[in-house]
Amino acid sequence: MASTADFRNGLVLNYNNELHVITEFQHVKPGKGPAFVRTKMRNIKTGRTIDNTFNAGVKVETARVEQRPHQFLFKDDYGYNFMDNSTFEQIVLQEALVPFADIMKEGQEVTILMHAETEQPLTAELPTTVDLVVTYTEPGLRGDTATNTLKPATVETGARIQVPLFVDVDTKIRIKTSDYSYVERVK
Repeated sequence: MASTADFRNGLVLNYNNELHVITEFQHVKPGKGPAFVRTKMRNIKTGRTIDNTFNAGVKVETARVEQRPHQFLFKDDYGYNFMDNSTFEQIVLQEALVPFADIMKEGQEVTILMHAETEQPLTAELPTTVDLVVTYTEPGLRGDTATNTLKPATVETGARIQVPLFVDVDTKIRIKTSDYSYVERVK
């Protein structure tokens, strides 16, 4: 059990008999009335985000979750195959548990959340940014740089993202995994 004072980003709660991870929280102390905590929580199984308000000091049930480093090996008919970096055991995750599969390449390091009591994998998470090579994009036109214009590009995994006009084919770029946005060129 934890109180609302223990809330932090990444804390996993057992809320309405389902596991939710806190993505945002804000402690609010209005001038009149009791304090409360506003939270945004993501359901680990479905991926849906819900907003919830807890009264300050309320006890909530937490779930023991471990983050384990894994390496993505390959995709087959059964799902996505990962290897534990410490024990070299392989596990298969269904496509629903891998939300960012289109920007994940073979050999990519990922973190898999495992339920500590049941040893069941809950979800996989990429690092905050990944480096990929652009395989196709239209050439940018000179003179179109009055504003921060973007153009579509296809990266080596087949995902399509928006990049600035100066990015060409065979350019290695860094992509933010939370919203698939371009961050910078990589040398």
